[in-house]
Amino acid sequence: MHSFTLPAVALAAIAALPAVSAHGYVSGVVAGGKWHPGGSPQWIYDSTKPQQAGWFAYNQDNGFVAPSEYGDQNITCHKGATPGTTSITVAAGSTIDLQWNTWPSSHHGPVIDYLARCDGDCTSQDKSKLIFFKVDAAGLTSDASPPGTWATDKLIANNNTWTMKIPSDLSGNFVLRHEIIALHSAGNADGAQNYPNCINLKITGSGTTHPCNSGADCRAGPGLYKATGPGILINIYTTLSSYSMPGPKVWSGLKRRMLAFVA
Repeated sequence: MHSFTLPAVALAAIAALPAVSAHGYVSGVVAGGKWHPGGSPQWIYDSTKPQQAGWFAYNQDNGFVAPSEYGDQNITCHKGATPGTTSITVAAGSTIDLQWNTWPSSHHGPVIDYLARCDGDCTSQDKSKLIFFKVDAAGLTSDASPPGTWATDKLIANNNTWTMKIPSDLSGNFVLRHEIIALHSAGNADGAQNYPNCINLKITGSGTTHPCNSGADCRAGPGLYKATGPGILINIYTTLSSYSMPGPKVWSGLKRRMLAFVA
């Protein structure tokens, strides 16, 4: 571990943060039956960065990235994010549990997972060079009574935990980009709220597939979404016949499907 000094601008921003926020972050990851720390914003108050696979970000207010920042690197792994100091070893084809410390029931929206291959060790990865492909996405499951039932409701019901499967035909060092997009204010321009969390993974197995060379819709963080794109500028308090998932399609090489909308 190493010591570090916060820039003055960061200290000023932290001083201005509200004392309490209802939003959440990925506090832990369970892989292979073992718990690992996620990306707690509390790292900023330590004299040395803790050993964690979760990326370090300036989200001490548990805040979000707005659509007006979609062209900025903040959307990649959250505000001012830098790589985690270690990686979590996971087996290809296994499932992992992503545990949020909390999530407000009013913040309905999709839960989305991406992977990006690292240029060597993820702990020294340049985030601007991460190219993501989508591996999991779930959105609206029922709209019988607006604002409907969403993937976030499933997460809350599962003790604020989201379970995802690691593709069986991958191996190597990857950054997992796990994200909730809250849509409670998305009926207004710049109203959607993105909460991206990045986590370093070391996927073990014999897979040699490179999705970005195999037809996947691969994009850098700033190219994932458009401020007025499908699923971003939307009023969830009116009856919806369907919900268009934001961003690229799930990699077609996967042998599983997105959670479909159920009328």
